[in-house]
Amino acid sequence: MAKVLVVDDSALMRRLITGVLNEAGHDTRTANNGTEAVETLVEWQPDVVTLDINMPRMDGLTALSLIMAARPTPVIMVSSLTEEGALATLEALALGAVDFITKPGGTISLSIDDIAQQLLSKVRAALRAHPKTRHTPAEPVRHPTPARPGPAVRPSAPSAAHSAGRHELSLVVVGVSTGGPRTLEDILPALPADFPCAVLVAQHMPPNFTDAFARRMDRLCAMPVTEVNTPRPLEPGHVYIGQGGTDMIVMERLGRLVAAPKPETPGHPWHPSVDVLVNSAMRHLPPSQITGVQLTGMGDDGAKAMTELKRRGGRTIAEAESTAVVFGMPQELIEAGGASVVLPCHQIARQLLGWLHRKERTRDGIAKSH
Repeated sequence: MAKVLVVDDSALMRRLITGVLNEAGHDTRTANNGTEAVETLVEWQPDVVTLDINMPRMDGLTALSLIMAARPTPVIMVSSLTEEGALATLEALALGAVDFITKPGGTISLSIDDIAQQLLSKVRAALRAHPKTRHTPAEPVRHPTPARPGPAVRPSAPSAAHSAGRHELSLVVVGVSTGGPRTLEDILPALPADFPCAVLVAQHMPPNFTDAFARRMDRLCAMPVTEVNTPRPLEPGHVYIGQGGTDMIVMERLGRLVAAPKPETPGHPWHPSVDVLVNSAMRHLPPSQITGVQLTGMGDDGAKAMTELKRRGGRTIAEAESTAVVFGMPQELIEAGGASVVLPCHQIARQLLGWLHRKERTRDGIAKSH
């Protein structure tokens, strides 16, 4: 049983959310504005807070900042499905919220059952979470980087040389869930514009949010960041975000490797699925050209595929417990023996660059990679 503070200006939403939580055995209290929320937080010391984003007297972002300043606590944002709601939610995750749920559509009182299990699952995850209350700057790249390039001009049909060259492409495949948007902000902006790999990110996230997330990351990163809502040719120095509500796969089209969305794969509970993405990459490239990165999140998605990747000769990184918002996904990889190294999130970009530089020296005959 957990103590959950429900913050919402709507009496109906407070009643419906507390009803779901109370029925599951949780102890609840409510607040109808940010000021009351902070007072209750300090006095009652809840384990988890659910926080509405759109409140007239004090918006959720302001309330979140006050909560994190008064007593850092795992916060689950309650968001609308609008573009404005998605952008505000991503800002809340950057400020320290650990997760979010979307408000049910239509008549709220009739559709609360649609999110009841999701709410209870996210509360369970939040109880294990370690919210990041202060942004850890991504480690700076220690070598000069060129200005960010403009959009690449792609030929309508690949040349024979380009088709042969695709076998030289290297991939970094990232799996991440709860706490992921904030953690990725500690990693991807530290990679330079001339990063010699394509980076594919399977972030568990619902539809209508991944486009806003990709656009936010595009503003923060030296590399272009794009949501994969249609097949996109894979290019080094680009980041590809799997579209919510689909699985992202690597496939071949006209002699080139592309990232493409596909309907959610049966038997995989989380989407975009990390296991599906890693397995598809291994079907088209040697494991030695793939690096897996397993970050914060609940569950075990990605552990099986990345363990197999390491067994076949690929490299893998698991995020350390010291920085993981939820240690579930990286812990599963570590316990399966599938992690080449275990690192805090702010050291992961440096490790990727170090491996790539050693690989380049090996190719030039200067040194051997270890």
